[in-house]
Amino acid sequence: MLNDYITFGLTALAGYFAIANPISATPIFIALTSDDKPQVKREIARNAVLTSIGVVVLFSVAGRLIFETFGITMAALRIAGGILVSIVGYQMLQGRSSAVQVPHQVEGEVGAADVIKAQLSIAVSPLGMPIIAGPGTIATAVGFSAHPGFGYTIVSIAAFLVIGALTYVMFLQARRIVRFLGETNLTVVTRLMGLIVATIGVGMVITGLGDAVRDFLQTI
Repeated sequence: MLNDYITFGLTALAGYFAIANPISATPIFIALTSDDKPQVKREIARNAVLTSIGVVVLFSVAGRLIFETFGITMAALRIAGGILVSIVGYQMLQGRSSAVQVPHQVEGEVGAADVIKAQLSIAVSPLGMPIIAGPGTIATAVGFSAHPGFGYTIVSIAAFLVIGALTYVMFLQARRIVRFLGETNLTVVTRLMGLIVATIGVGMVITGLGDAVRDFLQTI
């Protein structure tokens, strides 16, 4: 039994790493927090990871029940997440602040505390979800928790906790990456990451549409 748990844990670890991909999430974190203070960046990193962990735990324990209760399909989840990511990527590509970074209703109109609160909101979306805990991660969590026995669900959650810790460490090192790149190169990276993020979003939408069409054809 112990060997089964170890094998399953290693499989879950590899699966979550491939799907959540903290390596690709780090440049996105740099681009989204380029104008923020170090303390704000640390809070965003912490909240983003905690958000993603909360999402994975929730869907690991009650994913199938949630989907059945609200009539949510993975196709719809992929499309909605893809649209959100695409909007963020497009605005990054244009070189202007996204509404999910500093919403227009608070930017330049209210106190610093409200601006910081708005900046921290990106930890929930898009960083926490769907960048780290996207539809693929949620589907992976639901799939791993489908194994018989609650022990496998615990092992799956533990595997994602390791990925979350790794992601947090990489986010904290983002400041060194910024210093290494410099302002000019960071602008280039921001535009490039905007293109990549938008492409990821479009890919999620296409995958969701494909899943929706396949599900529709299976019902007729």
